[in-house]
Amino acid sequence: MNSNPPPRNIYTVTELNGSVRLLLSSHFGTLWVEGEISNLAQPSSGHLYFTLKDPDAQVRCALFRGPARGLGFRPGNGMRVLARAQVGLYEPRGEYQLIVDYLEEAGDGALRRAFEVLKSKLAGEGLFDADRKRPIPNPPSCLGVITSPTGAAVRDILTVLKRRFPALPVILFPVRVQGNEAKHDIAQAIALACRLRCCDALILARGGGSLEDLWAFNEEIVARAMAACSIPIVSGVGHETDLTIADLVADLRAPTPSAAAEAVSPDGGEWLARFIRLESRLQQQMRLKLKHEAQLSVHWLKRLQQAHPERQMQRNAQRLDELEFRLKLATIAGLSRYGAKLQTLQAKLNGRHPFQRIQWLETRQGALNRRLAATMARLLERGRQALQANGEKLHAVSPLATLARGYAIVSRAQDGNILRTIADVDKGVAVEIRLTDGLLIGQVLDKRRI
Repeated sequence: MNSNPPPRNIYTVTELNGSVRLLLSSHFGTLWVEGEISNLAQPSSGHLYFTLKDPDAQVRCALFRGPARGLGFRPGNGMRVLARAQVGLYEPRGEYQLIVDYLEEAGDGALRRAFEVLKSKLAGEGLFDADRKRPIPNPPSCLGVITSPTGAAVRDILTVLKRRFPALPVILFPVRVQGNEAKHDIAQAIALACRLRCCDALILARGGGSLEDLWAFNEEIVARAMAACSIPIVSGVGHETDLTIADLVADLRAPTPSAAAEAVSPDGGEWLARFIRLESRLQQQMRLKLKHEAQLSVHWLKRLQQAHPERQMQRNAQRLDELEFRLKLATIAGLSRYGAKLQTLQAKLNGRHPFQRIQWLETRQGALNRRLAATMARLLERGRQALQANGEKLHAVSPLATLARGYAIVSRAQDGNILRTIADVDKGVAVEIRLTDGLLIGQVLDKRRI
């Protein structure tokens, strides 16, 4: 028997807590935990410390400042949440805790928050505005019902329609009203009803349930399909206390499927009573009409007897004779007036015969020709005299007249420039001397100033 005890592996408390922390973290990794928040604390550092609990247990949690800033809601005590975390150990106290890096509302809380977000968005776009609500035909020529073919809602609707107005045609568009695919079924059914144009009113219905059960009617795809539909829609989803996005977008909201059926169907008993009243009024009006027509017939018979065709023909014959006599008198008087007017016009025409006008114009033309010839002779003589005087004046100032008096014009032979002073020419330069009867070519031998 070995009397030596085995060596002891002694940990300090710090070492032990550090090993446990690593063991917990590596064993669990990242996990999700659902529970209710309690003991929430938020110090000035911005970190969140709280406890997650259920009816039988609780665990401490820490959510540090960075992830806490990214939360889309404000945590509070009593709120049920879903936390993504890693298992850790707070070594100074030896307490295990969850290090949370993401937090979201769980259950109805998350759904109600999503409901409010979508409600605000669609309200801002005007999808709930009263001025876009359309009246529901009463009664519609054909009613479309969008709901589950096996649920209580369709039975309630058909029962009400059978009781109130069994003559109303109904087309069922079967859809799923719960689950992830229900929203697509509902949106596609609304679009199909719009394309077919076989109904002029639609009921969108489902029986009661929890917020999660009714969630398909809070989906954006359903709301936009209803807004784009050209057919008026009545919503009858859940119970009277339930409110969905579909209720807000619908043209008319009914508290239940049965109430939706009543809203679009007239009361058959009231219609029957109305028909009876209308039939009675119609019979009374017909009797009054027949009586009036009989009295009118007697009146026209008397008028017809008074307006017998033979009497009318006699009056017309007498009137014709009178008109014929007046026509003869009018014709004679008219011919007389036109004869006198014709004689007056003939006398005026003779006084304005073209021959007399032509003789007068020929005489006037001869006088004008003579005046024109005399005027032209005077003008030509004046022109000749003016031309002679101007010629004499021009000759008096002409350079040729100056040359004739013994003067000459001297210019450089090279460029023809006139020489006015001795500075304009140098010795040895060729010059031209213009006299009255010709031109001399010379050369400057000397220059002298006088």
